[in-house]
Amino acid sequence: MYHYVNAEEAISLVKSGDRIFLHGSACTPNFLVDELARQAERLKNVEIVSITVQGNVEVAKPQYKDSFYINSLFVSTPVRDAVNSERGDFVPVFLSEIPNLFKRGYLPLDVAMITVSPPDKHGYCSLGTSVDVARGAVDSAKTIIAQVNPKMPRTHGDAMIHFSRIDKMVWHEEELLTVDYGSKVSDAEQKIGEIIAGMIDDRSTLQMGIGTIPDAVLSCLGNHKDLGVHTEMLSDGIVDLVANDVITNKHKGTHLNRTITSFAFGTRKLYDYIDDNPSFAFMDVAHVNNPSIIKNNKKLVAINSAIEVDLTGQVCADSIGTMQFSGIGGQMDFIRGASLSEDGKPIIAITSRTKKGLPRIVPFLKQGAGIVTTRGHIHWVVTEYGAKNLYGLNMLQRAKALIDISHPDDREMLDKACFERFGSK
Repeated sequence: MYHYVNAEEAISLVKSGDRIFLHGSACTPNFLVDELARQAERLKNVEIVSITVQGNVEVAKPQYKDSFYINSLFVSTPVRDAVNSERGDFVPVFLSEIPNLFKRGYLPLDVAMITVSPPDKHGYCSLGTSVDVARGAVDSAKTIIAQVNPKMPRTHGDAMIHFSRIDKMVWHEEELLTVDYGSKVSDAEQKIGEIIAGMIDDRSTLQMGIGTIPDAVLSCLGNHKDLGVHTEMLSDGIVDLVANDVITNKHKGTHLNRTITSFAFGTRKLYDYIDDNPSFAFMDVAHVNNPSIIKNNKKLVAINSAIEVDLTGQVCADSIGTMQFSGIGGQMDFIRGASLSEDGKPIIAITSRTKKGLPRIVPFLKQGAGIVTTRGHIHWVVTEYGAKNLYGLNMLQRAKALIDISHPDDREMLDKACFERFGSK
């Protein structure tokens, strides 16, 4: 009933000048990407757009610069060098608005290259662990090429795509890409997790950004009751809380009794748990990250991180100076949604210093740094030294509050910068 072709035949549909969407995270179709690289000699000026691609991503390497241009919507490790060179660039955009770029013709897609689960008895494949912006991509791309992987979980929600809409299907079984955030949590991050857990009331709804701090928070919530989840992404830390009925989703303002997300990235434990699990709904990120929907959840706690925060509360979360490190993502979607939620708490959580010992609370952001969360949107900032709410504080008050939770060895420097800027008023 289902006709599978080899990768060479599937990639033959790609033409010079095409714009290709690449599925991301654990769904990155690297088997197809490798074949795309093998056909590089016949291809010129092919633009690759994506978020959070993982693995090898062969076409992002320097030898393919005449064939492929990496135009990233959220930068991840495999494409970072390309994006910060003449071989690529970055599109600043809220995660919630990326589907509009595809659907409204700002970035019309010629091809979507995706990974899906095998068709079920009704002929429906699942977009698996990453529905996010992929839903908008497959709904608008002229051509769809799918890597069909039986190890891809079947997820519910907006994940379904009928096999008849896929132009070429390539069967390729392989282990999914994984990441274990929980194993990488530092002592400082665990302390931050404890502080934030103490700020979370029972019956709160949670959003967790990407990285180790969200898993640190989740590890401290075992004694909470009736939590809900409405988040752009989730990782392993959620599994035990759902299994132990800490997360019940009974008191949310939207999507009662279901954990809402747009993608998942973690270990096989997580992938097995979400497989055909109807209590999880993987939805289009344009819906999940819509602040007007997010705000309907009471006590919405949004937990996101940053690279630097200056003394006035400006948050750089996407670049190190002019070097594009990641992207805007969904931070502002949820900072705004949580601030509009009844009793909501928008939180920026950072260790006081980087792993290299550099301060994260700084007098001024680095030259060229991008501001993701403005000082008009900032509320809570949490480090391992405490939590401060900047909302309603003037500039000097903010500076003093942030100095209080900075690294002790940075406070003299920050005090001096504060005095030089604001004087003794």
